[in-house]
Amino acid sequence: MPHRCFAGIVWVMPAIFVVTLLAEEESPKTDEDQTPVAAAPNLPTKTLGGREFWGDVAHFHGWRIQRNVLTKHYRLIDGDDVRHAWGTREQCQAKLDEIKRERKLPRMSGEGVLLVHGIIRSSKSMAAYRPPLERAGFQVFPFDYPSTRVDLDTAAEYLHEVIESLDGIERLHIVAHSMGGVVARTYRARHHDERLTRLVLVGSPQKGAELADLMRGNANLVFKTIFGPAGQQLVTDSGGFLKKLPTPDIDFAVIAGGHPPSGFNPLIPGDDDGIVSLESTRLPGAADFLFVEELHLALNRNETVHKATVRFLQTGKFREAGDPQPIPRE
Repeated sequence: MPHRCFAGIVWVMPAIFVVTLLAEEESPKTDEDQTPVAAAPNLPTKTLGGREFWGDVAHFHGWRIQRNVLTKHYRLIDGDDVRHAWGTREQCQAKLDEIKRERKLPRMSGEGVLLVHGIIRSSKSMAAYRPPLERAGFQVFPFDYPSTRVDLDTAAEYLHEVIESLDGIERLHIVAHSMGGVVARTYRARHHDERLTRLVLVGSPQKGAELADLMRGNANLVFKTIFGPAGQQLVTDSGGFLKKLPTPDIDFAVIAGGHPPSGFNPLIPGDDDGIVSLESTRLPGAADFLFVEELHLALNRNETVHKATVRFLQTGKFREAGDPQPIPRE
């Protein structure tokens, strides 16, 4: 009961919900890089956050080139979020090429996994997947995109640019949480990369979010302002964006959270993880399905989820013993 009361309060008061979402990572504040200064020197500088204003467009061994969604200028950052260059994309690429030569960085190779976060989150929210994936031999690419500033098509284009940049990676998978799963599906509906092999959807509202229905349009300006264009596309409308997305044409599986029998959130019908209904996660055509009694945000830190994710990417099924539990196509 305490969990259900908490979830209800969270969604009745959007401001409290936003604080809850951002509790584990930096607030989306503006970066010092937001307004480019042509004469400024490219000295290595620790960035101040602002992850909701930046989207990745290229990855290389932990280095990332990002584009600012407001000013359209670029920056090059390393794995510790230290900025090494800014300006045009060509300038950032030239600096990265220089770093490659100086440090003798090898060409990328092997099997990679892209981690795609949900709305109002950043790649930091997916950090717990990295150790088990790397122990299994995968190269991990934590992907950032401005989830509250763009629509789903634009978010998918950011993902497309990053995938195109992964030169040398022979096989590729995606692990996506919440709205990140919709971004991954949108990407796959518009682009085809033969390297993309498997997709894991974690707590993802593939049939729409009932809470988005409650908050949509002008009914709640706070929701509209905070969650942006993509949040408005997550409704369960039969003629909406999600209904028009094709089923992924690659091997995919679904992990869902909940609290049987009636879920964490009294505003959502049936079982739910506090934010997404169990039914909405069940995308027909999935090769396997796994239920974990867990809250939405906690799914990314759950050891069972990590182990199952690694196993599916390696073998095509979640469980070491027993048969898969596919979701039949309708």
